[in-house]
Amino acid sequence: MSKYMETGGAGYIVSHLTRELAARGHEVVVLDNLSTGRKENLADVLDAVSFREGSITDLETVRECCRGVDCVFHQAALPSVPRSVADPLTSDEHNIGGTLRVFWGAHQEGVRRVVYAASSSVYGDTEELPKHEGMQPKPMSPYAVNKRVSELYGNVFNNLYGLSTIGLRYFNVFGSRQDPNSQYAAVVPKFITAFLAGRSPIIHGDGLQSRDFTYIENVVEANIAACGARPEAGGRSYNIALGGRITFKDLCYRIRELVGTDIEPQYDESRPGDVKHSQADVALARQYLEYAGEVDLDEGLARTVAWYKDNS
Repeated sequence: MSKYMETGGAGYIVSHLTRELAARGHEVVVLDNLSTGRKENLADVLDAVSFREGSITDLETVRECCRGVDCVFHQAALPSVPRSVADPLTSDEHNIGGTLRVFWGAHQEGVRRVVYAASSSVYGDTEELPKHEGMQPKPMSPYAVNKRVSELYGNVFNNLYGLSTIGLRYFNVFGSRQDPNSQYAAVVPKFITAFLAGRSPIIHGDGLQSRDFTYIENVVEANIAACGARPEAGGRSYNIALGGRITFKDLCYRIRELVGTDIEPQYDESRPGDVKHSQADVALARQYLEYAGEVDLDEGLARTVAWYKDNS
């Protein structure tokens, strides 16, 4: 049994990871200020973990949570491109300042490795597809800049301070328990819950923009694999996705079929800072992390729709 610390542990992605680590019998310390996370996400495992309400911007809190920990899963952030466009200062404070404190606190407390959430947004709107880790990053939003700077800090801490760091560039994660009501919610829960409620989902732009949507169980698998990866895997970032892509329009109609309705979507203006197309090359993650990504898009969507039907 190992001891782990998670930042943002009450959030959507990490609550799934918490559940898996607890099920394997590990000791888990969860740090979350509940600004975007919800304690209800951990309701079924709260008695199996140590929950600490606090912020990654508080170094002493971070250090306390890191004591005796083998690996930190750093997932806390102020997510969303639109949020960062509207308020870049707050995004910077949490996404860069908070990440720096996590790295420094982990280093000070002798943590072996930090696995942290990077983002596919660092690639920007490049025409080359699929996007691979050797490409020059071209961030188009403050959020993407935040994530790129975090990667640079990760490399420095790996090479200069000896703290093994691995960044995971997530590509459009979806699955059960995702909050559809947030202004910054992902499109999958928004589409599903709109159809279930008998409303037309909103597609921003022409719907022909495409993404590499990634089911949550693949992301959990990637985090655990990164934690146990060999030393030479450290100091770099890896794409975590399925290696395919689908347009928002096609995704919407695929979800409509799974829900079982004939409601048509509505179209609205494009959002500033959004890229047109995104698709991942996951060869490096397969090579260095032994990442498999076994749940494909159709199976992931079917499981997700079923969950929202049961919990709507």
